[in-house]
Amino acid sequence: MLNLTYNYKIKPTKKQIEKIEHNLNVCRSVWNYALAQRKLWYNSRSCEINKCSIVSESIVPPFEYPTYHKQSSELTKAKKTNPFLKSGNAQAMQQTLRKLDRAFNDMKSKGFGFPRFKKRMKSFNLISNKIETNGKFIKMPLLQDVRFIKSREIPEGFKIKQVQIIKKASGYYANLMIELDVDVPTPQIHGHAIGIDVGIQSMLATSDGLTIKISTFLDKVLRKIQLLQRVLKRKQKGSNNWNKLQKRIALLHEKVANQRKDFHFKLAHQLCRSAGMIFVEDINFTTWSRGMFSKQSLDMGLGQFFTILEYVCSKTDTYFAKVNKNHTSQLCPNCGTHTGKKELNQRNHSCPECEYEQDRDVAAAEVVYQRGLTAVGSPVGKMPCNDDLSGARA
Repeated sequence: MLNLTYNYKIKPTKKQIEKIEHNLNVCRSVWNYALAQRKLWYNSRSCEINKCSIVSESIVPPFEYPTYHKQSSELTKAKKTNPFLKSGNAQAMQQTLRKLDRAFNDMKSKGFGFPRFKKRMKSFNLISNKIETNGKFIKMPLLQDVRFIKSREIPEGFKIKQVQIIKKASGYYANLMIELDVDVPTPQIHGHAIGIDVGIQSMLATSDGLTIKISTFLDKVLRKIQLLQRVLKRKQKGSNNWNKLQKRIALLHEKVANQRKDFHFKLAHQLCRSAGMIFVEDINFTTWSRGMFSKQSLDMGLGQFFTILEYVCSKTDTYFAKVNKNHTSQLCPNCGTHTGKKELNQRNHSCPECEYEQDRDVAAAEVVYQRGLTAVGSPVGKMPCNDDLSGARA
C-alpha cells in the first residue's frame, strides 16, 4: 500500500472557521481530560509498594488503566449528557484520543517524553470514504465544501482516506492522506554508497567529500523577532495590538520553519540522486540539542532532516541505514588506527601511522561509510564486478 500526504491551503468561510475553531476547542478539552486520567493513573502507582514519597502522594480509588477503547466508550457516554461534547464532531474527538494513545506508545517504545497538556489545539482529523476534490473545492465531513488552492494535482488512481485540518499563523491548511493499492518494494542494497557525518562547522559532510554549510534561517530574522517581543511586553495582554504582534511573531517563526523544511527536502533529494545507499550515524538529536551548541543544532533541524531523508529514500528506491556513532572522528578511515580524541578546534584528520590527511568531518563520514558497508555484508575494499554494489566506492 502506497501512502502519501498532500498539503493544500484552504479558504473557509466565516461559518466554516467558526466550526473549525469550535472543534479545535472541543478536541483540546478531550485531549486534556484524557491525559489527566492517564496521568492520575501513573501518579497513583509511581511509589514503591512499601513506601511513599516524603512530599506528597496521589491517593485515589483503584481503577483500570485508561486505554484508548475504555476512554472512547466513556466519551460516547459523556456526549449524551454534555452539550459541549455533543456539539463537537465525533470523528475528530475519537482521532484525538487515538493520537494521545499513540503518544503514550511512542513514549514507551521510542523513549519520547511524557505527553503534555495543550493550551491550544492546532489540528484535528476527519476520516471518511467520501472525501473528494471537485474543481476548486474539497468535499469533507463537518465542513462540507471548502474552497482550496489546488497547488498540485492528486495522482490518478489514489483515493483520499483522511483529511487533517491544521491552523497556522498564515491561515488554515488541509493535509489529504491519499493511498494507492499497490505493493511498494523495500529499497534493496544497490548502487553507489555514501556515508554522512554531522558536524559543527558544517551541517553535514559526505564520504564523497561534499560538505553542506550550516543553515542560518533563524539567525537572519532573530533580531527582528527579539525587537517585536520587546514591544510585545509593553502591550496589554489580550488587546488588539497584542494579538497583532503575536501574529507577526508567529508568521516569522512559520516562515523560518517553512524555509528549513524546504531546504531539507531539496538536500535529501540531492543526496538520493547521487547514491543508491545512504548510511548515517544513529544519534539522539534530542540530547544533542541540549549541549553546548543547542541553538545552532536546533536551527539546523538535524532530527527533522534525517526523518525527511529516510522518507525520501523510501520513495526514491535508495537504501537507508543507521550505524554506530561511537568514535567515528577518532578512527582513521584509511588504516583503522585509533588516533585519539580530537579537540573541537582541530578540524583536520592526520593519521600518525599511515600519514593519511583529510578534513575531520569527511574522514568521519568515510568511517560511517565503511561501517555501513560492513553492516550490509559488503566488503569495504574492491567490489566484485558482478555484484549489485558495483557502483560503491573502492
